Amino acid sequence: METKTLETPLIITEACKRDRRAEVKSEVKKQLWLAGPMIAGNLLQNVIQMISVMFVGHLGELSLSGASMASSFAGVTGYSLLAGSASAMDTLCGQAYGAKEYSLLGIYKQRGMLILTLLGIPLATIWFYTNEILSLCGQEADIAWEAGIYAKWMIPSLFPYGLLQCHVRFLQSQNIVFPVMLSSGFTALLHIFVCWVLVYRLGMGSKGAALGGGISNWINLSILAVYVRISPNCKKTWVGFSKEAFRDLFEFFKLAVPSALMVCSKWWSFESLVLLSGLLPNPQLETSVLSITLNTSSFVFMIPFGLGGAISTRVSNELGAGRPKTAKLAVQVVLWLAIAGGLIVGSILILIRDVWGYAYSNEEEVVKYVAIMLPIIAISHMFDVIQIVLQGVSRGCGWQKIGAFVNLGAFYGVGIPSAILLAFVFHINGQGLWMGMIFGLFVQVVLFVIITLYTDWEKEARKAKERVYSSSLPTDMVAT
Repeated sequence: METKTLETPLIITEACKRDRRAEVKSEVKKQLWLAGPMIAGNLLQNVIQMISVMFVGHLGELSLSGASMASSFAGVTGYSLLAGSASAMDTLCGQAYGAKEYSLLGIYKQRGMLILTLLGIPLATIWFYTNEILSLCGQEADIAWEAGIYAKWMIPSLFPYGLLQCHVRFLQSQNIVFPVMLSSGFTALLHIFVCWVLVYRLGMGSKGAALGGGISNWINLSILAVYVRISPNCKKTWVGFSKEAFRDLFEFFKLAVPSALMVCSKWWSFESLVLLSGLLPNPQLETSVLSITLNTSSFVFMIPFGLGGAISTRVSNELGAGRPKTAKLAVQVVLWLAIAGGLIVGSILILIRDVWGYAYSNEEEVVKYVAIMLPIIAISHMFDVIQIVLQGVSRGCGWQKIGAFVNLGAFYGVGIPSAILLAFVFHINGQGLWMGMIFGLFVQVVLFVIITLYTDWEKEARKAKERVYSSSLPTDMVAT
């Protein structure tokens, strides 16, 4: 009897361990199933802008500097605001789907499309005056002029970009990710042909590369819009347009503003590196290299960004369904996946440092400078992978206000001042700009880790239920 008594707790303990391993294994599969297509989709969407800049890069250093400056300016004043505002749908749609309030997803998508379209009007006006704005900021006249021309031809990409973000998040919150990946892949392949025709065959030069981005965004949007309309997977969540979409716009806006601030505060701070590089000695070289490294960083950033999207979906779905323990497990799993991915990508960046610059420029000076910068990018990426998945947790929980304050403090209180100090006082130039931002990333990661460790997941599940059921349910859907 004594032996049996001793064996029983051991059997129970082993059973608990097996159950735990099974739960972790299941969660890893779920996240990789979501994250894989999300990573591919995000990379393919991001590669459109990279392809455009690559085409321009082979037209000359001044053309590259102008296009890079315009792309950075567009990111700061346009794309970041639209993507950030659309991320409110990560919380709303994800939690509504977990709570099985399917009809709310279509309403949220329509509200997002309406708000982002209206937001695009003042943003397009800002892009139209890019040359004047950059000149007032002290940028070199030739670069500002080239950037102004490029930005004007980018305006057609602004409105489809916002609508595309709404469609992607609407599908993502339902765990529908493969159509987004396939649509983005087809568009990216087509974009190469579009740019070649516009830049070389029609002789439009850098203007053609800018316009090509707009054409490709409209193609991608059209594919996903047709899918949502005809796919049986969206039958419950999209039943047509409704006047309900015009109600509670202010409630959506209240979540969209901190969502935009959380995304934009980091995006703005990094894009400002290119603007600051224009004030360094040899501004054409510094601007070109900083924009190349920023494009590279943005490209590899899509990998943890996919994990961030996956954890946002997992956490919002589980909280909406009233399963806080599963949400907590999902957070633990994604952190290990992010760290492993960060080590792999960082190692690759270091290995390709001597050849990567040739993808953007034939200038040896540019290629050698890029080789010096890539190890620094690898270090920043290690911090990036952790902060982006924790921001995904924030979106899944609806912590956008907290995330906005963390990002503002980390990047504007620490990152940018450090970057300016290292670049302009200690004269480390472009390397100093990036090293300063790494300090900001470190502070951001520490703050997000502390917030996540002290989270009451039971309380977050109750808040998710309240958020879903406080929303007005659509009553008179009009199928179209």
